[in-house]
Formats: sequence, structure tokens, C-alpha cells
Amino acid sequence: MKITIKDAAQAYLAANVQPDTVLLLTTDDGSNRYSTVGGTCAIGDKFQFVALTDNDPDYAIPLENNLGLQLFTNADTELYLSNGLILDRVFNQLSLRDDSGILDSAVGLISYTAEEKSDLDLKKEMQTLGTRIC
Repeated sequence: MKITIKDAAQAYLAANVQPDTVLLLTTDDGSNRYSTVGGTCAIGDKFQFVALTDNDPDYAIPLENNLGLQLFTNADTELYLSNGLILDRVFNQLSLRDDSGILDSAVGLISYTAEEKSDLDLKKEMQTLGTRIC
């Protein structure tokens, strides 16, 4: 799978992501350990980039890109992506689209160190989110 990163998104990533960072493209719908929102109303229409200092073996599908970034996704996220994948920055937000149209006009970017979020951390976050989860 291939993603084209437009100039505006490239500038944003250059300013907010350290060199040699591993980037994951994943959903932000409560279906994975990196998601902070979720529920049935978010399935397949919220995405985020996760910046890590090391690879995550659960995200092993490389996304070819025009910047040479270490960018990966997983099979669960790949289900929602199709040909013509483009990342741009529109109205100060990252926007993800493909040949079918806009997938998410407000793609998030979060960073973690090599220590991945633990199940306990995720549980605490989900409890804190309370009414933000649909």
C-alpha cells in the first residue's frame, strides 16, 4: 500500500516528529492500545498517527511513502484504506483521503517512547474518558 504525503503535511510532520521515528497509521476508535476515543460511532472513520521510538510487531504492514518515512499499519486498519491514499494538512489539521473521498479531516498525532502503553494505562484512560466514548 502507498500513501502520498503533501507538502503541508510534510512540513507538519517535520516539525512534530523526530528523525528516525517509527510512525503507525492506525484507527482511533477504541480498537487498539493507542486509541484514546472509541465506540461504535467512531469505527472506521477516525484515524491517527502514532510516533514510536521502536517498531511495534503488531503493525508490520509497510506504507510506501514519498518521504521515506518508517510508516506502518496493521490489517485491522488496512481494511478501511484503499487506493490513492493521501495525507494533507487542511485548515491546520491533518486530513486523510483516498479514491473514495475524505476518510478523516482531523487525523491525530501522538508520540510514545519505546515503552508501550500498558493495559493498566489504557484502562485508566478509558475510565477517565467516560462520556467521550460512544
